[in-house]
Amino acid sequence: MEGIAAYMERPVSNTESGTEETEQKEVYDVVMIGAGPAGLAAAAAAKEEGAGRVLVIDRDSAGGGILQQCIHPGFGLTYYREELTGPEYAGRFLTKAADEQAEFLLNTMVLEINPAKRTLLCSSQEHGMMQIQAKAIVLAMGCRERTRANIRIPGTRPSGIYTAGAAQRLINRQNIMPGKKAVILGSGDIGMIMARRMTLEGAEVTAVVEIMDYLAGLTRNRVQCLDDFGIPLLLSHTVTKIVGNRRIEGVWVSQVDEKREPISGTERYYPCDTLLLSVGLIPENELSRTAGVETDPVTGGPVVDQHMQTSAEGIFACGNVVHVNDLADNVSLESERAGRAAARYAAGKLCRGLRERADGQIPCIAGENIRYICPQRIAAPAGDEDVSVYFRVSRPDRDVRIIARLNGEIIASRREMRVNPGEMLSLLLPGSRIAAGELTICVMKE
Repeated sequence: MEGIAAYMERPVSNTESGTEETEQKEVYDVVMIGAGPAGLAAAAAAKEEGAGRVLVIDRDSAGGGILQQCIHPGFGLTYYREELTGPEYAGRFLTKAADEQAEFLLNTMVLEINPAKRTLLCSSQEHGMMQIQAKAIVLAMGCRERTRANIRIPGTRPSGIYTAGAAQRLINRQNIMPGKKAVILGSGDIGMIMARRMTLEGAEVTAVVEIMDYLAGLTRNRVQCLDDFGIPLLLSHTVTKIVGNRRIEGVWVSQVDEKREPISGTERYYPCDTLLLSVGLIPENELSRTAGVETDPVTGGPVVDQHMQTSAEGIFACGNVVHVNDLADNVSLESERAGRAAARYAAGKLCRGLRERADGQIPCIAGENIRYICPQRIAAPAGDEDVSVYFRVSRPDRDVRIIARLNGEIIASRREMRVNPGEMLSLLLPGSRIAAGELTICVMKE
C-alpha cells in the first residue's frame, strides 16, 4: 500500500521547463466503480440529473456484471412491468447509459481511493497505471459468494466443489457442465436457480440442503425451480462431511438442532460428483474500508443516508455493495437515487457527508424482528421528500404489521400476510413527518 500511496503523490518531470509538476489526471464529475446493474443505473441517473462527465469503471471486458450469466427470466417485473432475462435487463441499462453519453473504462481495476482528494488509482493492461479525479464517487462493486473456506466443511479437498455462481458462469457463458449428479448446499436464490438449470441440462440434483428451518431465497424460486422439478428441499439439514480424493464422490448430510448443530444418528450419505455452495453473499468492500468508509457490522456494507451518501465526503454507495438485494429491480431503483445525489453533490447542491452532518442525522434502529435497516441514517429535515427504507426480518412470521415510530409516534405502518428473511421488505416514510429524533422499525403480530 505504501507503493500505491507513493504513486498517487509522485511528481512527473517537465522536460521543457525542467520543473516538476503533479501528474495529470482525467477529471470527471461522477465516477462509478462497477458496471453491473448498480453502476449502470447510477450512471444513467447521474447524467439525467445534469452531471457533465460521468465515467463507469469495471474490471470485466463488458458491462452488465453478474447479469451477463443470468439467462433465466424474472428480471424487470417491478422496474419495467415485464419479464426479462438478465442480459436483456442489463442491455437496457447499458443502452440507457450509452445514450446519456456516460463513458466506460473496462478491463480496469481500481486499486485505491484517496477520499481526501477523491482520486482513484487504477490499473489496466491497455493504459497501465492511471489516476482519475472525481468530484463524486459511487461505489457499486457488488458482492461475492461465500466459499467452502468461509463455512469450513470437514472432509477431503477434491475437485467438483463450486459456488453456485461459478457453476452458473461455466454453464451459461462457457458451455461447460460442472457435473452430472449434484447436491446443493444452501437455499439461496442462485442455488435454487442452478438446481433447475442443471436439471434442464440433464444432470440429477438429488437434494437442496438448508441449515436454517426456513427458505433463504424467494418463495417464487422454490416453486419454479424446486417444486416444479421435484427436487427435494431439506430444511434444518447441512453437509457434515465431503468424501472423495481427486473428485468428489459424495457428501454426508445430517439434520441439525435449534442451535444448528448436527444431530447424531441422522446422517445420510448422498453420492454425487458435484457440490454447489449457495451459502450467502459478501459485499465487496475492500475499497470502501481502505477509503475509511464507515461500515455496518450486520450488512458488511457502508452506512448510508437516504441519498446513499457514505460517511466519507463525496463518496456514495448503492446496490449489493451496501446490502445484498434479492431483486435487480430494487438495485436499480436504489442506485438511481445514488446517481442523482452524486450528480447534485458534484454540482454543489447536496449537503456534506454523514460525519459532518452528525447533528442532523436520524438513526434508524432495528426493532422487534428486524435484522437490519437501509439506510441506516436519515438526514433531517427531509422536507417534502418521502424516504423509502429497506429491511429484512430476523425470522419468518405471518399476519404481522410493520410499524415505523419516530420518537415513539407511529409515522407509517403496513400489514403483511407473511414475512421471511429471504425476501426484502420496504416502507415509505412521509417526508413531512420526518424530524430530528430516533426512528425505530419493528414487525409485530396483528
